[in-house]
Amino acid sequence: MSDFQDFLVHKCAHVAIGEFKTGKFEEAQQLYQEAVSTYADGFQGAYLLREKDTDRGISIIFWENEELMQANESEVYKSILKKMAPLFSAVPVVNSYELVSEILPPKL
Repeated sequence: MSDFQDFLVHKCAHVAIGEFKTGKFEEAQQLYQEAVSTYADGFQGAYLLREKDTDRGISIIFWENEELMQANESEVYKSILKKMAPLFSAVPVVNSYELVSEILPPKL
């Protein structure tokens, strides 16, 4: 059974949970959008969530697979993240997850 599993391609999600310094969320959002605009092959969508009335947020970026996610970490992308780093009030928690269930709404 493990041989079969090796041939399966699993979508993945890059998730970051963090808090920005007071009043810096909008600046970070602009940099986030700039960073996401550099993505190409394998990119399947990005969401930036903000906890209401706070500077806390969650970024969820979906990828076709982990290899393509890593391949999109260009020098331009890294330079944008360097600009964003001082805006955080603490180091964000960052993880990659394997997408194990995807439920889409029915098409009308």
